[in-house]
Amino acid sequence: MTEERDISKVTDIINGSRIGMVTTVNEDGALVSRPLAVQDVKDDGDMWFFTGLGTSQVAHVRSDPRVNVSFGKNTEWVSIAGNAEVITDRQTIRDMWNQTVEAWFPDGPETPEVCLLRVDSESAEYWTSPGGTAATVLQWVKSKVTHSRMSVGESGTVEL
Repeated sequence: MTEERDISKVTDIINGSRIGMVTTVNEDGALVSRPLAVQDVKDDGDMWFFTGLGTSQVAHVRSDPRVNVSFGKNTEWVSIAGNAEVITDRQTIRDMWNQTVEAWFPDGPETPEVCLLRVDSESAEYWTSPGGTAATVLQWVKSKVTHSRMSVGESGTVEL
């Protein structure tokens, strides 16, 4: 695959999933994951998430910006490594605001607690299994019968 096609594959998986497991490093050095809805994903893989200033993810990012965000849907998965930044700029928050976010912040974009996490994506790994679940099961049966390694699709690593 070309680099452009790899990047497109990564952004397609993210856009098809919409909910990412955002993993941060806590104060003890342990990894902590939680689901967040991606608000925007740029062509270069950078992502934006709404969250609250008092959340653990904001505290973690402020002390250690390294993050991993993983997405999965049906038979496609992607894991993205990067660095996150807490954004409190009101105009940026207003520009990205949408009705879905109001479920968490019903007072709107002027809510003092609301902020954005911007993930500067550095690299991504993805896996796909063309043909869906049935093809995956068929490949598993084939590998058992032939005593060979299962091959279910494509994977790749891309620098973003």
